[in-house]
Amino acid sequence: IGWRLQVSICRAPPCLFFIRLRQRASKCELAVNDNRPVNLDVASMSLPITAWVSIAHRVSGAFLIAGTALLLWLLDCSLSSPEGFRAAGEMLDGALARLLLWAVLSALAYHALAGVKHLIMDAGIGETMEGGTRGARIVIGATVVAVVLIGVLIW
Repeated sequence: IGWRLQVSICRAPPCLFFIRLRQRASKCELAVNDNRPVNLDVASMSLPITAWVSIAHRVSGAFLIAGTALLLWLLDCSLSSPEGFRAAGEMLDGALARLLLWAVLSALAYHALAGVKHLIMDAGIGETMEGGTRGARIVIGATVVAVVLIGVLIW
């Protein structure tokens, strides 16, 4: 039994193409169960550790965008002139700046470790639920160690 992709152009303005899969032997229409439960409150869900690590990987990536912009601004300030270099040094002496630097570097460490986990899984290692759970725990443990080391280096 083979599958054939049929593309027909719809004349209504909102939709350009209507794609339907048809089975050669019989017409098959996929029905969607409209009685599915809808729960958009993530906090009330019981997600596995692999899901939380994946969500945190995405959040750390978004945080790194803002953190990189902040660090690039600080680099530009420090390279502009000797006065700018001194001003950037004075900015980094404050506790708030060190906290922000620690947060950005911690997010970078987590994002890098979770990215390595994804690369290992792309190679076919740890694709089972047990392997994914083990990899997620390793990422969390290694991140805790990295965050502590980054904190020691900054302060």
